[in-house]
Amino acid sequence: MSELFIGSDADKTVVSAYPLKTRTGRARRRRTGAVTEFLPVTPSGRSREVRVTFLARLSLPLLVVSAFMFAAGLPGWLIAGCTLVTLALAGWDDRRRAQRTTFEIPREPGARVLRTPEERAAYGRAVAVARRIRRTWPALPGMIDPETADRTLTHALDDLASLLVRRQEIRRLRAGLDGVRTTDVPADSPAALALTEQRERTEELWLASAEQANRILRSIDETALAGETFVREQRIGATARQAELALARLTAGPPPAESAPELADRTSVVLSAYRELAAAASLVA
Repeated sequence: MSELFIGSDADKTVVSAYPLKTRTGRARRRRTGAVTEFLPVTPSGRSREVRVTFLARLSLPLLVVSAFMFAAGLPGWLIAGCTLVTLALAGWDDRRRAQRTTFEIPREPGARVLRTPEERAAYGRAVAVARRIRRTWPALPGMIDPETADRTLTHALDDLASLLVRRQEIRRLRAGLDGVRTTDVPADSPAALALTEQRERTEELWLASAEQANRILRSIDETALAGETFVREQRIGATARQAELALARLTAGPPPAESAPELADRTSVVLSAYRELAAAASLVA
């Protein structure tokens, strides 16, 4: 798995080895390493009436330009064609901006689609933690190979997508089996016994898939925590070294003279002498 493309709309999350396309609306790309996320763009909310008014206003300057082009000798069919194409493209783009983003399901083999809320939430959390891991790599030069680490992390996200697709299928099967009523059937009926056996096998698969998914999620979480902890330790160490240098600079050489107490003493002596002179002058008077 060299690259991974991930897109999530209101109904599903699509994971593919090939770039994704939008069926409606627009999406912007955010690439981190070998993983490219397609993020839905918020719809403009423009109604059909507003879009028609926009095209009507756009057609006025186009008509003026067309008149100048016709006066310059250009063929009328060419001018009309350019005008219609411009209006069609502007209307198409304005319409897509007003729509909610939905992704097409790739026809290429290997595309995974997550539709259940639980599996979508788990995968979205894993992708977010993977971004945290990648943000720690610039602070770990010489400790890890970013290319190898990126390939390993991308492969882990790919494995998790496949596992969660399998788990959502087990979830549906489990819900279907649990919904079958057996109250009116004898407990020793072959059908009831077969149903119980299938429920037990499904439960085993359910627990095994949960253990596998949790193992991948836990590994991703631990990797992010280890990297972020090390980065914080580096920052704390750098702060301590700066404080040590500042303290060494402040404690170097003799301490500054304490002139403030001397000034206070001199001021007290001067004021006492002034009071005595003032008292003597009053006695003479």
